[in-house]
Amino acid sequence: MCAQVLILSGVLVSENRPVQPLTASELDKRSSLRRMKAAATGLLLVASVIYVIARWQENQGAAAWVGYVRAAAEAGMVGALADWFAVTALFRRPLGLPIPHTAIIPTRKDALGKSLGDFVGSNFLSEQVIREKLKRAEVARRVGTWLAKPENAARLTSELAAATRGAVTVLRDEDVQAVLEQALLRKLVDRPWGPPIGKVLEQVVEERSHHRLVDMLCDRAYEWVERNRESLRGLVSKRAPSWSPRFVDDMVGDRIYNEILAFAWAVKTDKNHEVRQMLDKFLTEFASDLQNDPVAMDKAEQFKQQVLDHPAVQNLAGSVWSRIKQLILDAAEDPSSELRLRVEGGIRSLGERLVKDDALRAKADGWLEGAAVYVVTNYQGEITTLISDTVERWDGEETSRKIELQVGRDLQFIRINGTVVGALAGLAIHTISQLLL
Repeated sequence: MCAQVLILSGVLVSENRPVQPLTASELDKRSSLRRMKAAATGLLLVASVIYVIARWQENQGAAAWVGYVRAAAEAGMVGALADWFAVTALFRRPLGLPIPHTAIIPTRKDALGKSLGDFVGSNFLSEQVIREKLKRAEVARRVGTWLAKPENAARLTSELAAATRGAVTVLRDEDVQAVLEQALLRKLVDRPWGPPIGKVLEQVVEERSHHRLVDMLCDRAYEWVERNRESLRGLVSKRAPSWSPRFVDDMVGDRIYNEILAFAWAVKTDKNHEVRQMLDKFLTEFASDLQNDPVAMDKAEQFKQQVLDHPAVQNLAGSVWSRIKQLILDAAEDPSSELRLRVEGGIRSLGERLVKDDALRAKADGWLEGAAVYVVTNYQGEITTLISDTVERWDGEETSRKIELQVGRDLQFIRINGTVVGALAGLAIHTISQLLL
């Protein structure tokens, strides 16, 4: 019964602090409790007065029916006093007397807290109870219905944006840079570059993906030669002997330029040109060397070290994080940003799928059940200990006062019922005894 009183009260009392002023709600409950106490006590007084009058009438030789009234009143008094003692003993010592097993809540709150924790653990934190409750709740469907509403998706997106801003702002730049350096630069340093680059290059050559780049280079080379005729002719004139006639220099310059232009045109237009084939062969051999030739691999490592030692690369982590951080903050601040719009759309899409897709909904419910069961299975002791430890820190008198305010009014009905039931029982016993005698 006492454990039920604790559960029904739902009152958390502060840890060993002075009695706190009553709230308006508690003042109303105290007034109601006093009225019910007065009613129960008044009924006891009525039974007592009736008993005294009936007893006096019996001594005066009153009619036999007065004995029935006296027996009912006497039993009602006994029932009222017994239930008054039982109710009072929950919260304090009756009449201040050190009677054993009284003031149960103030003196045994620690044991009651432990019993309450065990009760909660056995009846509310069991795997079967958790699974049945979650299955009936259909959490995934409810969450999906809520997320599918545009206003809810927008609200959740706004909350996520605020949380993201807070998280990004709180993060120390040097810590993030250290993580990026550990995750990126250190891995680049530890891993050799030759074989991976050679493998990629080998695949590019096999798939002829580099031909587009070669075509572009050939086009640009031909266009450059075509645009720089005078520069090439002038180069020939500068290299010619001083005694060479000018017209001869011009003829040689034109001849050389035309040969270069024809060669550039041939390389550009002929997909099987010898230069192209030589380039393919070179790339194939270079890819193989990067994977198998120690000399080429060592040169690749030297090149890697030169790249990583460059100041721009050394500051790469800091610059990357600064840019990413600013992008995140800008996107989180702007409700119309692409990032927030995509997140909001993704949330609505997820909600619609949770409502319509039975397989996804079942999987989500399964994840939730598994997580809840894992928590109660592995941390049930910590949860129930939290209850018992919290109750231990409560002040006994304050706890008793608070609980009595919450449930004391209903307990006064026990006293009233005890008076009425006691009176009826006394009347029945007296009647039976009279009939048998």
